[in-house]
Amino acid sequence: MARREEFKMERRELLDIVKPGAVFSVAEYSLPNSWYYVLGHAYAMSANFTSLDRIQSREGKVIEVLDTPKGYFVTVEFEEPAKEV
Repeated sequence: MARREEFKMERRELLDIVKPGAVFSVAEYSLPNSWYYVLGHAYAMSANFTSLDRIQSREGKVIEVLDTPKGYFVTVEFEEPAKEV
């Protein structure tokens, strides 16, 4: 099974670009004790990940985009093993 992660998207106008089936690059950025990821040209951002949970792939495929009262949540699938829970 492929790995899936959630990204937060703030801007409604990106719904025409960020949609299921779209493939985007993923950039990794480091903090003192964790890493976070940015989808495409700053379309959406991930939560922070520990070193054991870092995403290895550098591109992912959008699976779904959810419109919630707290914003848009984008589920992205990566071609790597799913995280152990």
